[in-house]
Amino acid sequence: MKWLLLVLVVLGGLASVIKIIQRAIIFPIHAIPVPGASAPGGETWWLDTKAGKVEARFLLGAGVSSENPGPLVVFHHGNAELIDYWVADLDPYIQAGISVLLPEYRGYGRSAGSPSQNGIVEDSLAFLDRAVARPEVDPDQLIFHGRSIGGGVACALAMEYPPRALVLQSTFTSLAHMAWLTMGVPRMLIRDPFDNAAAVSQLDVPLLVIHGRQDEMIPYAQGQGLAELSSKARLLTLESGHNDLRMNANFWQNVLGFLAEAGIRENPRAE
Repeated sequence: MKWLLLVLVVLGGLASVIKIIQRAIIFPIHAIPVPGASAPGGETWWLDTKAGKVEARFLLGAGVSSENPGPLVVFHHGNAELIDYWVADLDPYIQAGISVLLPEYRGYGRSAGSPSQNGIVEDSLAFLDRAVARPEVDPDQLIFHGRSIGGGVACALAMEYPPRALVLQSTFTSLAHMAWLTMGVPRMLIRDPFDNAAAVSQLDVPLLVIHGRQDEMIPYAQGQGLAELSSKARLLTLESGHNDLRMNANFWQNVLGFLAEAGIRENPRAE
């Protein structure tokens, strides 16, 4: 009995340690250089939360106006990135007449607080409400695009606010599943499960899954698994890893082609 009690105490302590340190692993904000002023381009938005102010960037698509509203893509980045990194890289959306919303995660960059699944999704919903209230945005032409852990945010957001189309790039079936596969951590101990598989199984929206065959962080099989869960899914396989996936002309041709098939119209006045 004493040995059993000792084992239970040790296991309980180990579970507590795992719960404490996992967010430092999932959200490694300590390893991201603190940015200075916001990267140029678009409008900087601030959201007041209980944790403090959280930032987002909003960029209008080419040719859109209050008289000629266009689509909006909400982009969620990876866990070791900032919205600053994506302002320039998402320009093909802008040139296609698709406005871009980049919500930052709590605790990242210039934003206050500590990141968590619930907090990040809550903030994204608030920013989305602000964006769709803009006269330049067509609320029936929404796209959610998530990369890596951002795929988890995009899926969770889609469960609250279904978009016209969903793009999942280099992401997983669920973070809890990944923790079990890579580190043997029981799913019940994961505080931010980001269950993409459950979301994709329930959502009735066109889905583009993009994954590198040589992805060394999130195995290609994870992307395949997501695509198999939806009858409206398309899998775009690229010969790349996790962080060297090239968002080149071929990448954007596939993304914009998928969106056109999903009913997202490029702005005819975009230049």
